[in-house]
Amino acid sequence: MICNLCPRTCGALRDEAHGEGFCRMPSVPVCARAALHAWEEPCLSGKTGAGTVFFSGCTLECVFCQNRSISRENYGKALSEDELYAAFQRLVDQGAACIELVTPTQFTHVLAKVLERPVPNGLPVVWNSGGYERPEVLRSLEGKVDVYLPDLKYATAETAAKYSGAADYPEAAKAAVLEMYRQRGPARLEDGLLKSGVLIRHLVLPGQVAEAKRVMDWVAEVFPPGGVLFSLMAQYTPVGELEGFPELRRALRASELRAAKAYMENLGLAGYVQELDSCGEGFIPAFDLTGV
Repeated sequence: MICNLCPRTCGALRDEAHGEGFCRMPSVPVCARAALHAWEEPCLSGKTGAGTVFFSGCTLECVFCQNRSISRENYGKALSEDELYAAFQRLVDQGAACIELVTPTQFTHVLAKVLERPVPNGLPVVWNSGGYERPEVLRSLEGKVDVYLPDLKYATAETAAKYSGAADYPEAAKAAVLEMYRQRGPARLEDGLLKSGVLIRHLVLPGQVAEAKRVMDWVAEVFPPGGVLFSLMAQYTPVGELEGFPELRRALRASELRAAKAYMENLGLAGYVQELDSCGEGFIPAFDLTGV
């Protein structure tokens, strides 16, 4: 396939055995883990955990990435469409509260086909991405994804270029979130679980509270109150390739989280605030092919 799935539109030739282009992934989905995950937002994890499927490769290059072994080092196992659907079934059998597809963008073309099959038990499908998407590609998922869980990492091109190698990230991610909202509409919860809608995540980086405020300003300006949920994340862990980024070689300060939290509350954004004790390498899943 000639690939233009993500905003990089690199036109790479991807076949079933070789990965070219920015994501360096073949055309078949590559997975590193499929297991219950209890540390997502309560409306996704429920009492049993989200049924998370972690895909390998990534369309971004975040210097602080916690999942580098799969995002940039290509670790994982190639699965057929039938094998991937079977992994969904095993998660349902384990009691998953939802089927959550993590970093799936580079495999949208396959997942759009797999999701034509009904998800067992009618569980909601969650699309957990970095937010760096093309609206026209997202339209292939309309009616197949119930909950969109995008990051909105940056509001300024300079910060996006510096930390994720994508100066166009703010423009692309905002357009993607608007398309996600067009598809699913206002957030709909039943018995505390998110069944449909958009939940926007923002990870607060050390020294970047001003960036977090810009992101929250946009969300508050664009969406009606309660239209989307917002998750302010504090799990930043200083791992990755940080040699040239001394400002990121520390944990988030409690004062930074307090400032971001207060701003979110003043804006009236509905959602979640992660606590500082949720950070650390102990919270990073083991990418060991569990479940695949």
